[in-house]
Amino acid sequence: MLLLHLLLLLLLLLLLLLLLLLLLLLLLLLLLLLLLLLVLLLLVLLLPPPPPPPPPPPPRLLLLLLLLLPLLLLLLLPLLLLLLLLLLLLPLLLLLLLLLLLLLLLLLLLPLLLLLLLLLLLLLLLLLLLQLLLLLLLLLLLLLLPLLLLLLLLLLLLLHHHHHHHHHHSQ
Repeated sequence: MLLLHLLLLLLLLLLLLLLLLLLLLLLLLLLLLLLLLLVLLLLVLLLPPPPPPPPPPPPRLLLLLLLLLPLLLLLLLPLLLLLLLLLLLLPLLLLLLLLLLLLLLLLLLLPLLLLLLLLLLLLLLLLLLLQLLLLLLLLLLLLLLPLLLLLLLLLLLLLHHHHHHHHHHSQ
């Protein structure tokens, strides 16, 4: 009996560790993406402007950004979808685990298992809350992402314009 309980506890701990690892991985991925964004922006900013010929061509910055934006969005979307999928799967997994424990409880009818079950239920509630929070955060991110990109675009345009203007004055 005791061995079985220990095994169950180990299983639970492993599951929790796995979940934590998944969350950490997702956070890392998001951080990497943000870094990538920053690097790309820096690259775009630091690139020397093309030598100005008499007819003013469309700014290279704008073209670059227009090329980069779809790529970045394409990169971000699958990740966000993956995150959503994982979040939706978490409670299901936990419910399955709970069902297994219930079956064991029915088989053994022991107080220790009852306690374990109560703990698991609490855990599940906490995870559901966490999931809701994460979903809200995701939605916020999805809403803020275009806004941030727009702001960055505007900023770059302003910088470019300013630079261009200045150049014009010195001649």
